[in-house]
Amino acid sequence: MATGGNAIRGTRVGAGPMGEQDHGFHADRIAVSYWDAMGNETVRYFAAGIPEEEIPEVIDSPHTGLPAGRDKENPPAVAKTEPYKTHLAYVKERRSDEEAEELLDDALKQLRERRGQE
Repeated sequence: MATGGNAIRGTRVGAGPMGEQDHGFHADRIAVSYWDAMGNETVRYFAAGIPEEEIPEVIDSPHTGLPAGRDKENPPAVAKTEPYKTHLAYVKERRSDEEAEELLDDALKQLRERRGQE
């Protein structure tokens, strides 16, 4: 005969004399809607007695991962991300040695002028 644990057959694990109201499922709460730039609505619930300033204005939308705000007409903008650049793309952007020397000379000239004025 195989037995497992000390649970009585036919009962749920964790079931007990407490009802849902004892677990806090029926506590007074308010629903706050958030919208992201794609138009998805997310509803979050907060305790009814929480001060208004503790309710966040912006959250991350679970649908898209974008920021979501409480204003339906003006949701937060989609974050601008730059496309991934390879190492070669950065190498191509580097300046030539002549340009680098000109920039350095110009910066040193400006620095010397400022120090001369002080």
